Amino acid sequence: MTDERCVHVAVGVIKDNCGQILISLRHDAAHQGGLWEFPGGKVEAGESVELALERELQEELSITIQEFSPLIKIYHQYTDLNVLLDVWTVTLFTGNPVGMEDQEILWVRPEQLTDYSFPDANYPIISAARLPSEYAILNGDDEQALLADLNTILSNDVKLIQARIKSLSEKAVLQFCQLAMSLCKDKGATLMINSAVKGVDKVDVDGIHLTAKDLLALNLRPDGYAWVAASCHNQHELLHAEKIGVDFVVVAPVLATKTHPDAIPLGWEAFKQLTNAVNLPVFALGGMSRQDKDFSLLSGAQGIAGISTFLM
Repeated sequence: MTDERCVHVAVGVIKDNCGQILISLRHDAAHQGGLWEFPGGKVEAGESVELALERELQEELSITIQEFSPLIKIYHQYTDLNVLLDVWTVTLFTGNPVGMEDQEILWVRPEQLTDYSFPDANYPIISAARLPSEYAILNGDDEQALLADLNTILSNDVKLIQARIKSLSEKAVLQFCQLAMSLCKDKGATLMINSAVKGVDKVDVDGIHLTAKDLLALNLRPDGYAWVAASCHNQHELLHAEKIGVDFVVVAPVLATKTHPDAIPLGWEAFKQLTNAVNLPVFALGGMSRQDKDFSLLSGAQGIAGISTFLM
């Protein structure tokens, strides 16, 4: 998706000890001036992205970054410029951030990012910055077992959960989601509902997770949800998810799984190629363990998703 005319930019999503994120205001005379952005700058010829990120944040904010990891890559075409935003999460740094170029800077909570105006290329970064790196999927047909699993998942500090409870009756779904939402709210977790669940249009949850079939049947993003996600298995589905404006996707199966032994796994290299095809946060699903999370990040993922992964 890139070409030689594309400007390669290293970008930092800088987090403090309280989870707040630093944003800065672009000068009016700059490209996309007057809008907020995540700090960073151009990668110079012969310079690695990591070194560019370190240099730019030192120059712009007078901080020395110590711990950082890849978050997302964004390819965007403005009318006058093509950019590749190489975005990294910065979780440890020394120094007190200050606008060294007389730019205004602010610390904001992740949920406040949507209150500010950013350049168009930054909006997928906002979704990625607000999302965790783990996505648990509740699956089963026994309400008590599902509640036990939910409590285990929450006790393991997972903050993003999908109720894939297709076997429950509509009445049971409504009862379960009401209780599940209360438990998730108490733990600061987000609850998604799978679009194939009975009575999906009647439940009060944070978001909807579209099956691939339901995704392809839509031409617009569903209304009424804070979060919209989708299951994807190929580039066609991914591009359609991006087109209708979903917030994130799950790509599967990455590795072989016991639950779908006949499914041919993509493997990490094919997964990486798929993540590079879209400007969306992508969770890797299929055969994942928590030990795979760091490798998934290096392969372009937002993180990992799983059914049994977070029940240990």
